[in-house]
Amino acid sequence: MRDPVIALYPGTFDPITLGHEDIVRRASRMFDTVVIAVARAHHKKTMFTLEQRLEMTRQALSDCANVQVQTFDGLVIEFAKSLHAKTMVRGIRSMTDFDYEFQLAGMNRRLAPEIDTVFLNTLDVYQCISSTLVREISVLGGEVGQFVSAPVFKYMQQHVNR
Repeated sequence: MRDPVIALYPGTFDPITLGHEDIVRRASRMFDTVVIAVARAHHKKTMFTLEQRLEMTRQALSDCANVQVQTFDGLVIEFAKSLHAKTMVRGIRSMTDFDYEFQLAGMNRRLAPEIDTVFLNTLDVYQCISSTLVREISVLGGEVGQFVSAPVFKYMQQHVNR
């Protein structure tokens, strides 16, 4: 009997978007367990607290039995090793994403050769969506319900502009 294959999907998820959710749902069909690793993000100014980002992510993917949501601090590759993850999952929207993610995957490979990176192309309907744009549209009073799932939209309505 083989060991379960754990995949890690790291990010800030500020907030989690439909594009992120699509990547997680597709990865959940490929791996035994997918751990969404929500970064503390000391280097970024986030709109939502770590606890809020964890809660939104859990609500958005509550229907996925083999998906866990955890937080991490420090190098993501060290967190992956601590979980005995075999794979890092990354979503690609554009060639710009690919260039950055390819370089990151190469560095992670040098740090932990036993962990592979799998790139999943974002579906075309989600290619224009980014957390940064969702936050900006939300702050400026625009409608973001088409870019995030219903639980995330509801959460955002309750917590933005308070």
